[in-house]
Amino acid sequence: MPDQAPDPLSIRRLYGRAQGHPLRERAQRLVDDLLPRLAIPTEGPLTPETLFGDARPLAFEVGFGKGEHLAFQAARRPDWGFIGAEPYLNGVAGLLAEIEDHSLSNIRIHRGDAIDVLERLPDQSLSALYLLHPDPWPKERHAKRRFVNPGPLQLVHAKLRPNAEFRIATDHVNYMRHVMYVMQNQPGFEWTAESPSDWESIPEDWPDTRFAEKARKLGHHVWRLIYKRL
Repeated sequence: MPDQAPDPLSIRRLYGRAQGHPLRERAQRLVDDLLPRLAIPTEGPLTPETLFGDARPLAFEVGFGKGEHLAFQAARRPDWGFIGAEPYLNGVAGLLAEIEDHSLSNIRIHRGDAIDVLERLPDQSLSALYLLHPDPWPKERHAKRRFVNPGPLQLVHAKLRPNAEFRIATDHVNYMRHVMYVMQNQPGFEWTAESPSDWESIPEDWPDTRFAEKARKLGHHVWRLIYKRL
């Protein structure tokens, strides 16, 4: 049986390393010049008005990797505001490159833990939340660090609007089983799948990330789970 968090938000660090190889010249320039202009404010509530200047719908990606999925969604919905949280500096630089290359103006970034941002969002303010290929923390003693646990999920439920989607992708079979068990026992969410194709196919508005592509090349299944906030 999967481990569950002992207290709603007693585990604050849900991620691993914060930096990899040294940044190249362009990436360092983007971190130095562009990131400060797009960074989430350090204080105050995070409303669409404070972040984007109007009352647009908001979506949030937890751990956006190199940012290709978040950039895809932002380009697809220019009238929405997108927030991404990622502690890994090289990943942040990847998203900044996507933003510059595609002239995206509807993304704001937090370099750090997603929980810190979620807590500052108004309740029922998110129209979508994405958790794509998170660290599975495969060792049993680390399972309490998984984002899909009762504490973070209570926060997710509070911040999502009714009928908003919570999308999860993983190629780690034990994490997939953990997600299904925990979500089945988490009140306020409904799994939308009606057949295997609903969680194994690639939806038009949900392209593979580089992590999914790498997993498929290794022969792994990639599971896509969509839950609706009741």
